[in-house]
Parts: sequence; C-alpha cells; structure tokens
Amino acid sequence: MSATELSKVLKEGELEKRSDNLLQFWKRKVCVLTTDSLSIYADSQKKSKSKELQLQAIKKVDCVERTGKFVYFTIVTTDNKEIDFRCSGEDSCWNAVITMALIDFQNRKAIQDFKTRQGTERTSPGLQERRLARAS
Repeated sequence: MSATELSKVLKEGELEKRSDNLLQFWKRKVCVLTTDSLSIYADSQKKSKSKELQLQAIKKVDCVERTGKFVYFTIVTTDNKEIDFRCSGEDSCWNAVITMALIDFQNRKAIQDFKTRQGTERTSPGLQERRLARAS
C-alpha cells in the first residue's frame, strides 16, 4: 500500500457521535474517512483530533437503522467496543461508505498477506518438495 493510497480521502463531513458519558448526548463532529482510518475532530477547523479509528481496528459496521431524518449505526471495534453514530438520511450515509472502505481495506490486506506468504514459501527450502510428497 503506497502512502498516497493510504491518505486518499473517501468522505469528509459532519457526523453525530453519541458521547461515552452517562448522559450520552449526540455531538456533531467533523469526520474524515480515508482508505485506512476514520478521523473524528472535535472542531470544524480540524485542529484537534478527538479520535482516530484505524480500519484494521474495526470489526464491522452494525445495527443500521433508519428512523425519521436520521440513519443510526454502530461501529464495533476488534476489542468489542461499540461507538454509536448517526447521520442525516438525506446524504449518501456514512455507514455505507465506511462499510465499503472496510471491505476494500480487508481485501487489500488479504492480498498483501497472501503475497507475503507466497514469498516466504518460495524462499523456504524443502517446502515445495514436502508439498509434492503430500500431493502424491
């Protein structure tokens, strides 16, 4: 994955995130989704990043529900934390774009892992002979 590919912006705009505190207010955040992460900013000038979710740390986008003017969804991380979001149902909603970015990221990672394994197998002495012996 090249540095240019990693920094490609897929979607940028406002998203509402439910706070983690006891009252759980919805707070408007400026978000930037790239091919490798979702950055969440506390202010509209994007000066202070409050959270960055690497796509490798996201397990899935879950609980998608459309009610009234909002689409609600939950991002589940690999450590099973849940982060609730909502966006206006009028735009092409964030949940679909995040899901597609996650699938693309997982596909690129699988290809990279495969190529790495393939390269290791080629350089491993005797591995091909053992495979041929098992096959016959």
